[in-house]
Amino acid sequence: MKKGKVENKVQVCIDRDFTISKVDERIYGSFIEHLGRAVYEGIYQPGNKFADKNGYRKDVMKLIQEINVPIVRYPGGNFVSSFNWEDSVGPKKDRPRRIELAWGVVETNQFGLDEFMDWCKKCKTQPMYAVNLGTRGIEDAKNVVEYCNSKGGTKYADMRIKNGAKDPYGIKLWCLGNEMDGPWQTGHLTAEEYGRKADLAGQIMKLVDPTIETVACGSSNLTMPTFGNWERTVLECAYDNIDYLSLHQYYGNAEHDTPNFLANSVAMDQFISQVVSICDYVKAVKRKKKDINLSFDEWNVWYHSNEQDKKLEKWVEHPHQLEDVYNFEDALLVGSMLITMLRHADRVKIACLAQLVNVIAPIMTSDTGAWRQTIFYPYMQTSVYGRGEVLNTVVKVPTYESKHGDAPYVDCVVVADEENETLTLFAVNKNLEDDFELTCDLRQFADYKVVEHSVLTHKDLEAVNTEENPDNVKPVDATKNSKTTKGILTSTLPARSWNVIRLSK
Repeated sequence: MKKGKVENKVQVCIDRDFTISKVDERIYGSFIEHLGRAVYEGIYQPGNKFADKNGYRKDVMKLIQEINVPIVRYPGGNFVSSFNWEDSVGPKKDRPRRIELAWGVVETNQFGLDEFMDWCKKCKTQPMYAVNLGTRGIEDAKNVVEYCNSKGGTKYADMRIKNGAKDPYGIKLWCLGNEMDGPWQTGHLTAEEYGRKADLAGQIMKLVDPTIETVACGSSNLTMPTFGNWERTVLECAYDNIDYLSLHQYYGNAEHDTPNFLANSVAMDQFISQVVSICDYVKAVKRKKKDINLSFDEWNVWYHSNEQDKKLEKWVEHPHQLEDVYNFEDALLVGSMLITMLRHADRVKIACLAQLVNVIAPIMTSDTGAWRQTIFYPYMQTSVYGRGEVLNTVVKVPTYESKHGDAPYVDCVVVADEENETLTLFAVNKNLEDDFELTCDLRQFADYKVVEHSVLTHKDLEAVNTEENPDNVKPVDATKNSKTTKGILTSTLPARSWNVIRLSK
């Protein structure tokens, strides 16, 4: 942070007619991969006291429904690039055990596509299914669409019916592989090779079901040496048969430098803008009318578990893998990342917090319970209250120097839900020592009054939640901090805090 006195005031400027976009609810999606304990011991654990008759963890379902997760990406991730979808359907006794190359484990296939679709229905969420474009190809992609979405009378549709699902699953959103530029990816490709393969896969999948949407792989992360050129080439090859381009990025704080860590939202904002520019460049040179929108389908904090994962034994079943224990400062960055995506809601239409349970996740389980990690709260509150129209939110606030450039001390966005006559302000105060005084002219919403101000804060940046102490870091009511007087909202944002200020008529 900058040395010296900072004027601790933030002015938020909005106009109800100056909007960015309606929020696509899929921006609050998540991700379940066959990795670590995400599936086994996470969402599925037959014989556990919390499991239903199908083996699904009911305590986990309850927390997922609390978040109101609209879509879940499945089955990977790196896992999908050597996955045979046929292994995961039909009688469980006939399903093969396979070595799983991406994560060095054994996959039993006791939870698969059929179970996932049943689980989605019970969780009141929708699937985002990924096809293997690593070791497999366009015919297999066609076949799995037929299995899932065709009515019957053909080989794979009848296979689904025989396996107990009379009605089509109707999966509408499909990922064309995963991180295919990464040398760690089974069957990774050059941009030209992948672009051609994605184009053909998207074409043949849409011939089976013209109502589906497809997501092509962008760069695996911002630091890939091919970033930019990869996106351009893939779009040039596959523009007509894809609808979204993916972004993946994780952030960490191994240096224990909190100000720079919290400034990662600046880097995320720049990343999104860069990819939008590439999409629009290709649109212009190809003289196309449709926009390619973005699917930020892997994002989170990830670094806590890196060292312990180096010690894992290979070829075992669902080990404790990528089990980051999130602290309070992680929750602050997750809040800022959600705000950043909302500020780009005109182009970011899909996003997936990676992942949902146990593996770099907001929800953790043991044999005896499930609990909310610190990052659960900004994710849940934004999903529940961040529905409606994103207002063009101008934030006048001091900045501090960071490795990503000047970073605002306060990240903020306002979402208006005209249908339900609510207005929600999300804000993160990144100043570690001082409160900020916020003002916002709401005279266009003159009848709106503060109904709640929720604050997530803690004196210890490294505070965590555990099964023994699950409420160590949780939001508290601070409604007394906010009020409207003659149409002007005034509020106090405590030092190092995530804030949700809700107003209603």
